[in-house]
Amino acid sequence: MRFIAFLVTFSLTGTYLSSPATAQPTPRASLTGTVTSAATGAPIPDAHVFIAVSMNGTTTNAEGQYALGNVPLGAHRLYVSVLGYEPVGQDVLLREAKEYTYNFSLEEGVLEFDEVVVSAAENRKWQERLEKFTRLFIGETAYAGETTITNAPVLDFSQNLTEFKAWASEPLVIENRALGYRITYFLKDFEASSTRTRYDGEPLYEELDPASQQEADEWAKNRREAFFGSFRHFMLSALSDRIVEQGFLLYTRPVERDFGNNPRPGSQKYPYEGEILTDTDQPNEKMVSFENFLEVTYTKEEEDKGYLEWQGRRGRPKFQTSMLLLENGPTLVDAKGDILDPYGVTFFGYLAYERVANELPKEYRPWH
Repeated sequence: MRFIAFLVTFSLTGTYLSSPATAQPTPRASLTGTVTSAATGAPIPDAHVFIAVSMNGTTTNAEGQYALGNVPLGAHRLYVSVLGYEPVGQDVLLREAKEYTYNFSLEEGVLEFDEVVVSAAENRKWQERLEKFTRLFIGETAYAGETTITNAPVLDFSQNLTEFKAWASEPLVIENRALGYRITYFLKDFEASSTRTRYDGEPLYEELDPASQQEADEWAKNRREAFFGSFRHFMLSALSDRIVEQGFLLYTRPVERDFGNNPRPGSQKYPYEGEILTDTDQPNEKMVSFENFLEVTYTKEEEDKGYLEWQGRRGRPKFQTSMLLLENGPTLVDAKGDILDPYGVTFFGYLAYERVANELPKEYRPWH
């Protein structure tokens, strides 16, 4: 069996699983500040400033000032990007409903591409690498088939016997016609090997306008399907102490190593006993903590048929099963399910199969 590990900078959010009748209004904060040049101190207008994995973003005015309102409390990544400067991301933890100020000083930066410039449309090798990147980044699920990078020529690639890399000279613009979102993806890093795909970037979401009520209903159905069984769903289930009720079964597997010293789950598994969340000194924060691999099986949905092909496996679909590994040790999660360390959890199995085409913005609520 082939295990593909998948690391990506992203956060997962929500509220404790509840019905609309019992859900309480979420306290909100506001973020303000300025974006300036580190070299001259001059304000930088038209810089993108946004909460990663959300629909909450803006641009700076002529004085380099920005303001973001209606920001839920908890963990977020505040991201700033503008052409000609190195992007900056800052992990913020908002614990009070008040105004926070974050100022940014950007260093000038130039993205270097190959010296020989060839038309992307005519470059067969580039096209082949684009197809490979799309499979690894967008994914191979049914939703991936309806998800398109609309400005693919901003991408460039390099490949050797062991490593495949990608860069983007501008933010990627991705249209997901399965879930109804346009995503501006600020790709910072993408690397893939035979055993692992790792990418780092910050997406900003925007809802698309449906062409009909039928399409709107289809997007609503697909969004619910994308949410249930996801890591965000699992975290919210753990936070509300409803893991089993929500359809998850937990097991533990030992960590083994392949010839490249990469971690992989051992063949033996045992029912997981104990808690995966422990208290911290903050009432709205928990520590995600477990040893070895945590096997998570979602019993309310079977595997997609495409997943069997992705794994090179034959037979009937089983329940969706994933492996989680805390390679850097315990990691902090807030009351909304947001992981503070963007590389806090490594995914194997089904959650590694579901990539950008299956991701939802922080604002999504399955009961809406």
